[in-house]
Amino acid sequence: MRVTYGLNKIKKFKKPAVALGVFDGVHRAHRSILKAAAKEARRTKGTSVVLTFWPHPQNEETLYSLEHRLRLISEIGIDACIVVRFNKFFAKQSAEDFIKDILVNKLGASSIYIGRNFRFGRNAEGDCKMLKRFSRIYNYKLKTFGIIKIDNQPISSTYIRRLIAQGHLANAQKLLARPVSVLGTVIKGAAWGRRLGFPTANINPHHEVIPPKGVYAARIFYRHKKLKGVIYIGNKPAFLRKNKKGENKKIENIEVYIFNFKKNIYGENLEVQFIKKIREKKRFSTLKPLVKQIKKDITLAKRIFSRHN
Repeated sequence: MRVTYGLNKIKKFKKPAVALGVFDGVHRAHRSILKAAAKEARRTKGTSVVLTFWPHPQNEETLYSLEHRLRLISEIGIDACIVVRFNKFFAKQSAEDFIKDILVNKLGASSIYIGRNFRFGRNAEGDCKMLKRFSRIYNYKLKTFGIIKIDNQPISSTYIRRLIAQGHLANAQKLLARPVSVLGTVIKGAAWGRRLGFPTANINPHHEVIPPKGVYAARIFYRHKKLKGVIYIGNKPAFLRKNKKGENKKIENIEVYIFNFKKNIYGENLEVQFIKKIREKKRFSTLKPLVKQIKKDITLAKRIFSRHN
């Protein structure tokens, strides 16, 4: 997928099928919009284009970082994505000018795909009715998508954020149509996992919603490889976190132990999917029971993967 940041660098696309929205979370409802645009572009031998915004126009907390969102949009099969910086200047543009100047003149949209509750333009004055009205003037097709409900609950990024934060990952997965995941960069840690015989990758998450503390069976995406492992979220054991002055600092960790993996991946980005929670966090006062528990966690995670596959 070709990503363009800003409107000034846009080149004309062939028969663009344009999906409009923030698409935070790229959940099941968003995916239906994106897939429809991709399908239309294939049918017409045109280009599927996503026009999205960063930061969030309503200044809401986001489910995923922009980079994570772009990865997920790309996986659906979208050809190009344009990221518009949502600032005070852009927010002042009228809805009519947005349609005429951006959707028609810059993009040349032949079809437009939106959720029924999508709003745009100054003071959110634009809606699907306005887009429909102007479709007759500018000769583009408009397809709107209603709210999707699962178990009588409307799918929304806000609700999914709450489910993840509360640890209801199976319910969140249903709404996302994929396992809950976090994208982050591998950073240097204290290397206590290596000293214990289980070298871990310390993850610095990119503006993501993190599940509760505990140990999880995890699928790890590194470049184009799909790996398996165990992820730990929580504080280091007290006897491992004393600093040089002997102070006992609590440090929140996200650490991944990847099965049968020995590469140096500092600075690399990993996407980690949470497959199943193995246990809550425990306290350990000495090394021996901690190592024993880690071995148990790994065995259980492998058993989960054998059933999951």
